Amino acid sequence: MNHDQLAELGNRHLWGHFSTVGGGIDTVRIMERGDGCYIWDDQGNRYLDGLAGLFTVQVGHGRVELAEAAREQAEKMAYFPVWTYSHPMAIELAARLANHAPGDLNRVFFTTGGGEAVESAWKLAMQYFQSVGKPQKRKVISRYLGYHGTTMGALSITGVPALRNTFEPLAPGAFKVANANEYRCNFCALAGSCTLACADDIEAMILHEGPDTVAAVFVEPVQNSGGCFVPADGYMQRVRDICDRYDVLMVSDEVICAFGRLGHMFGADRFGYVPDIITCAKGLTSGYSPLGAMIVSDRLVEPFINSTNRFLHGFTFGGHPVSCAVAMANLDIFENEGLLQHVLDNEPEFRRQLETLKDLPIVGDVRGAGYFYGIEMVKDRDTKASFTPAESELLIRRVLSESLLENGLICRADDRGDPVIQLSPPLIAGPEHFEEITTALRTVLLKGMAELGM
Repeated sequence: MNHDQLAELGNRHLWGHFSTVGGGIDTVRIMERGDGCYIWDDQGNRYLDGLAGLFTVQVGHGRVELAEAAREQAEKMAYFPVWTYSHPMAIELAARLANHAPGDLNRVFFTTGGGEAVESAWKLAMQYFQSVGKPQKRKVISRYLGYHGTTMGALSITGVPALRNTFEPLAPGAFKVANANEYRCNFCALAGSCTLACADDIEAMILHEGPDTVAAVFVEPVQNSGGCFVPADGYMQRVRDICDRYDVLMVSDEVICAFGRLGHMFGADRFGYVPDIITCAKGLTSGYSPLGAMIVSDRLVEPFINSTNRFLHGFTFGGHPVSCAVAMANLDIFENEGLLQHVLDNEPEFRRQLETLKDLPIVGDVRGAGYFYGIEMVKDRDTKASFTPAESELLIRRVLSESLLENGLICRADDRGDPVIQLSPPLIAGPEHFEEITTALRTVLLKGMAELGM
């Protein structure tokens, strides 16, 4: 089919995620193929994929090894569940993930994506505490603006009001606390330095709700929504101590931050803590096939071992043989090409190039880690004054979204919180790609400033 035929069919039949209906397919372009760090649309326009699809395509597009792994497994056995049974790919991948995971996180429960992994973690926390005689421990704590998924349980944990309001009332027992946004920290604004009060806010909420009712705290190593909030030194250790003090599980939601995004296999390694549960997905297969996982510490599995007590939860396609085979081949690429070290070696240059944009008055903050960065845009850099809702709408949806594509760059311009541009290129990217990203951003930001009269 040609472009016009595809656009007509798409506008009539395809319902894009988080998208308006009708007229959207043609305006956001129809992506057709990829190679390395680049994507081409069906009209031959090339784009640098500065978001790795959706924080996902770690090893880059067009990797024949991953396609071959999927083909070989599909020919041998395309599908069988891990309900009662198992299969070699699920077993081998589970062992490999356990070997990479920190501490005693040795048990892997497969899902098909990140939201399902988060949902699984909350359900496991509740059933675990029931199993050890603490049935009132059912509540969860997460951070304001934290994004953890859109299923009803994961959405309850998500801290973005605009995503929640339409569907409330949600699952009860999910409470929100301060995030680790150093640029706009109300706690430490007058203190002159970080006091880790945002971590202490977790303890305050546990005490307010009652320690005997709180099951888990969910944190991302670097918080995505709001624009790549990096925890201060000692933050994660303080959270770990608080959870231990009140017998609360610490869940590290690494759907984005795992598998090299921060230069380590898991974000917990980057910041030096051992959670009770890791939730992950996305980069596990570099997006070549859907797969997620919940990785669990040994103590949480104990009530279920050699017992009639079963974890009452599962998914038809969790641990899909083809997806597991792709994940194994994906991890082979990580090891063979040294991608973790590649990210650590190139991270300083990525940050340096992005920080050259600070000469533009619209750039308030550049923050992030590894290959995961956010640029917060402001109306007044001296006061950190942000834009009005109308100005944000003009900047993000009427200027940046289209102008970025016109300049050959795919990234995320969003205002869940304050207006930010987020960057998350494939882990194979290097300085030449950073320069291309920065050049496009400068052009687009200058256009945004002109539209706003800055």
